[in-house]
Amino acid sequence: MTPFDTQNHRDYLSLIEEVIAQGPHDDAWETLGTEAPQWYQDGKFGIFIHWGPYAVPAFGSEWYPRHMYQKDEPTFQHHRETYGDQASFGYKDFIPEFRAENFDPDAWARLFRRAGAQFVVPVAEHHDGFPMYDCSFTRWKATEMGPKRDVVGELATAVRAQSMVMGASSHRAEHWFFFNGGATFDSDVTDPAYLDFYGPAQREESQPSNEFLEDWLVRTCELVDKYRPQLIWFDWWIEQPAFAPYLRKFLAFYYNRSVEWDRPVAVNYKFDAFPEGTAVFDIERGQLSATRADFWQTDTSVSKNSWSYVDDHDYKGANDLIADLVDIVSKNGALLLNVGPKADGTIPQPEVELLETIGAWLSTNGEAIYGSRPWAIPGEGPTRVVEGAFTDTARQPFTTRDIRFTTGRGDLFATVLAPVGDTLTITSLGTASGLFPREIHRVDVLGAGEAAFTRDDSGLTVEIPEAVRGTLAVVRIRPAVVVPEVHRIGLTADHHLD
Repeated sequence: MTPFDTQNHRDYLSLIEEVIAQGPHDDAWETLGTEAPQWYQDGKFGIFIHWGPYAVPAFGSEWYPRHMYQKDEPTFQHHRETYGDQASFGYKDFIPEFRAENFDPDAWARLFRRAGAQFVVPVAEHHDGFPMYDCSFTRWKATEMGPKRDVVGELATAVRAQSMVMGASSHRAEHWFFFNGGATFDSDVTDPAYLDFYGPAQREESQPSNEFLEDWLVRTCELVDKYRPQLIWFDWWIEQPAFAPYLRKFLAFYYNRSVEWDRPVAVNYKFDAFPEGTAVFDIERGQLSATRADFWQTDTSVSKNSWSYVDDHDYKGANDLIADLVDIVSKNGALLLNVGPKADGTIPQPEVELLETIGAWLSTNGEAIYGSRPWAIPGEGPTRVVEGAFTDTARQPFTTRDIRFTTGRGDLFATVLAPVGDTLTITSLGTASGLFPREIHRVDVLGAGEAAFTRDDSGLTVEIPEAVRGTLAVVRIRPAVVVPEVHRIGLTADHHLD
């Protein structure tokens, strides 16, 4: 018997089959079509949290547990110089030092609410195989080791108390190979006493076994049952062919539970792990260059070099993060922005300040974000957004000519993606463009009130009030006559402005 083949596993697999059999969804792609929930399409902005024993060494990134066993990685030598060789001090030995003594889920939730987040997604289990929740299928978990607390459970209670939606992420799939470097030399990975933690430690080129896949399925379904998250985020590698039937079973189970609980849910995926229309497409550290008809998401971090806490973060600027949020929303997307707490449970002060700056901007300008929908075009300006994953630092800085559009409640919003000066000219709204044929009744700059404007063939020129100069200002354009809206790219009429 392996750690992945127990009576507990078999009992839960039977439960999963029962839930699928009860419907209405079965495990065929044809029955698994779904639309992103309204809370998600309206919320736009969420907080991701990478936190685990990898925060203890605070070196490199959250991939410390893998890199410390790979001889060609700088982390390997750093580990030996700092902690000793990997046979005497392995990754498991960081767990007792991961005490989380200052973890305050209510304080976290209040911060995320101040930041303007509408949903929160902690990492429930990272590649390292250490669940941050009460998982029934392993002894290696935060409820029994390290913090000895149900981090996901406590945070779920705090997040919901702040009227935000609770999600969770699973990175379990990559555990199949994550520690395989430690199998190539004398390390604690090869010690049979720790097989249930480090194993299987197989090669990336190999497909996971049925036992491992069943273990992945029961862990993920139990996470759903215990905490009822409304968003499940999956990392890469689930697109491996062996996962396909298990992904279908998970979706059927989760969507059936959603119906049973009357709680709208969504699933994130990367690459081509799910067919379009069955879950919400997610791009890691990247964006799209044009509007996507189906709702989508970017996940990225406040740091350029790590998702978890490290000692040498290269932080992004608040204006850059806000501009990316606006760009993503203008193209029918949402932003899931990551923070990485320290091992003691405190969120680093630079990350607190970034979140509070974003929250202050949203307090003034959230009308252009929350509940909004795309316009006929996402925006204008010279700066090219590089499309695809891992491109979040590839673009040049935005300029005051870079503007993004959203619509909501009969108004059109134009957000400038760099600190604005005395005036702002929006060429797409010129009378010659034909994009906005209506007469303009009124123009406001959010946070400053009504603004003077002129309009001709070359564009709409708005006088920017002094109070908001030097900020990423949002201009609200109100047409003279509100007429029935036109459906476009599958969006609801009351959100689209022709």
